[in-house]
Amino acid sequence: MYTQVTKTNEREHSKEQSGMLRTGEACRILCIHSNTLRRWCKQGMVKAYRVGPRGDRRFRREDIAALLIEKTKDSSSDRVKLSHQ
Repeated sequence: MYTQVTKTNEREHSKEQSGMLRTGEACRILCIHSNTLRRWCKQGMVKAYRVGPRGDRRFRREDIAALLIEKTKDSSSDRVKLSHQ
């Protein structure tokens, strides 16, 4: 499920990275633990791009925003269900 992103030169790499989030940044936006985000990647809920020699994960801002919207909808529908019981 992971897509390998290769670094060709510094300018292209910095352009590529400008729209990408590190694991910690994505976790702060989603208000989740990093292990949760890693698990969601393995489950295919969000796509991670592997970069650098260590294979660090990067996430597209658009993907994290879509996941946040989905997560917000799920939690608000749960609140509605609880309030109608």
